[in-house]
Amino acid sequence: MNNAYFQIKLPENEPVKSYMPGSSERAALKAELERQLADPVEVPIIISGKIIRTENKTYIICPHDHQKVLGVYSVAGEKELFMAIEAAEAAKEEWENMPWEHRATIFLKAADLLTGKYRAKLSASCMLGQSKNAYQAEIDVICELADFLRFNTYYVQEIYKQQPANSNGVWNRVEYRALDGFVAAITPFNFSAIGGNLASAPAMAGNTVLWKPSTTSVLSNYYVMQILMEAGLPAGVINFVPCRGVDFGKVVVSHPKMAGFHFTGSTGVFNGIWNQVGENIDKYVTYPRLVGETGGKDFIFAHESADIEALTCAIVLGAFEYQGQKCSAASRAYIPESLWGELKERLENEIGKIKMGDVRDFTNLMNAVIDHKSFKNIRTYLDYARESNDAEIIIGGGCDDSVGYFVEPTVILAKTPTFKTMVEEIFGPVMTIYVYPNDEFESTLIACDTATIYGLTGAVFAQDRSAIIKISKALDHAAGNFYINDKPTGAVVGQQPFGGSRGSGTNDKAGSAISLYRWMSQRTIKETLVPRTEVNYPYMQEE
Repeated sequence: MNNAYFQIKLPENEPVKSYMPGSSERAALKAELERQLADPVEVPIIISGKIIRTENKTYIICPHDHQKVLGVYSVAGEKELFMAIEAAEAAKEEWENMPWEHRATIFLKAADLLTGKYRAKLSASCMLGQSKNAYQAEIDVICELADFLRFNTYYVQEIYKQQPANSNGVWNRVEYRALDGFVAAITPFNFSAIGGNLASAPAMAGNTVLWKPSTTSVLSNYYVMQILMEAGLPAGVINFVPCRGVDFGKVVVSHPKMAGFHFTGSTGVFNGIWNQVGENIDKYVTYPRLVGETGGKDFIFAHESADIEALTCAIVLGAFEYQGQKCSAASRAYIPESLWGELKERLENEIGKIKMGDVRDFTNLMNAVIDHKSFKNIRTYLDYARESNDAEIIIGGGCDDSVGYFVEPTVILAKTPTFKTMVEEIFGPVMTIYVYPNDEFESTLIACDTATIYGLTGAVFAQDRSAIIKISKALDHAAGNFYINDKPTGAVVGQQPFGGSRGSGTNDKAGSAISLYRWMSQRTIKETLVPRTEVNYPYMQEE
C-alpha cells in the first residue's frame, strides 16, 4: 500500500553534445548513418503493443538523395484505425488508475534510453529521414524530446499537488482525471521531438492515444515508439498508426469517444479539423479539447540602433537552419534604410559561405527540403518573385531536385510590406526583406503587426531601450514567442514555453505546465466531516 509522497526534482536541460572531430559521439553517429543506409527497415503499425503489417506500403527515402531507400512503412486503413480505437479504450481504465509514480517512471526511463544507448540511432534516423544536420538532429530528437519527457513528468507532479482550501469541518479535494475518451495526435515532419511530445504528454496525464506520425518522419517516430515500449509503456496506451489524413479524419476525428486532439501542422489542416469537430459536435461523449500549433510567418524587426553583426547572424541562422522548415523560422524582415547597405553586403558574404548537401558531410550547414511537394511549392513562390515588378531575388533562388530536394538560401527584396512572400507561409529557406524609410518606423510596425494571419514568433533588434519597449508593445499580439536581440527560433523546454495565437494555434505552450492541464479533467470532492442534521437555519426563528 502506497503511503508515501514521491518527489521528482526539477529537471535540468539535456546537455547538447558537440560532435567535434575526434569525439566518440561523432564516430558513433557516422557509423550509425552508414549502418542505416545499408540496412533498410520495415516500419509496422503498432496497435495494443502488437506489430501489424498491411499490403499497402510506402517507401521511406532520403530527401537529400531521393534514390536511397531507408525502408518501407505499412499504411493503416480504416480497419486498423478502428482496431486502434478499441485498443485505446481497452487500455484506458488500467492506465488511468496506475499509480502516478509508475506512470512517471516509464517516461523518465524513456528519456534516459534515448539520451543513452539509442542516441546515435535516433539522431541518424532523423538526419537521414528528415535531412537534418548533426546539430539540428541532436537538439531535436535527443535534447528537446528528453526535455519534454522529463519536464512534463515534473509538471504533472506539480499540478497534482495543487489542492483547494478547506473551511472548518470540510475537507475539499481535487482529483485530476484523464479525459473521458481517447486523444488523437497528428504530428509533423520537422521535429521528431514534437511527435514524441504530442503522443506522450496526454498519456502522462492518464489518457490513451492514437498517434498518426507524418509520412515523412515515420522512421524516427517509430524508433521513439520503440523506446517508449522498451521503457514499459503498457499495450494500447499509445497506438502508432501511420495512415492517410483522410482516413484518420473519417474514422478517428469523427468518433464519439475522441475527447482530445493534439496537433502540430498547417493552419489549413487544423482549420479543417476544427470544422469537422463542429459538424460532429452532437456525437461526442464530451466536448473535445482541441490543442494546435500551426503555421507562422515569423518576423525580424530592426530598429536603426540595431547591432548589425548580431542582426546579420540572426537573419542567416533564423531563416536558413534546417532549410527554413521550422514553425519559428524567420521568413520576413523589416530593415531601416540606414542599415540596409551594410546589411546587404554582410548577408551576401555570410550566405555565400553556406554549404549545402548530404547530411553525412558535417561541413554542410544546410541539407534538403523534405519532399518533392515542398520543393515544388517553394519553387512556385520563387518564380512568382522573379516575375513580379514588386520584388527581386537578390541572393540565391536556385532549385535542383536531380539528386535531392535542394533549394538555395534565398533573399527576396520586396518593394511593399504586403508582397506575397512577406505574407504567406512558404516553409522553406526563403527570407523576404522590406526596407523602410527611417521616418516610417511607426507605420512599418503597424504593417508588421497586420500583414499576416499568424502570431507565432518574432524578434526585435535594437540597442535603444525605448525603441525596444515601443516595438514590444506595438507587436504585443504578433508573436507568442518574442525575442529581443536574438533570432526567433530555438525555444528550449522549461525556459521558453512555445506557441502562438491568431492563425498560429491555440497558444497552449508546449514545454510548460499549461499544456498538461489540457489533458486533465478535474473532479472536485467536498467531504463534510460531521454533516448537519437540522433543516432550519437560525435566522428563521421569531423573537
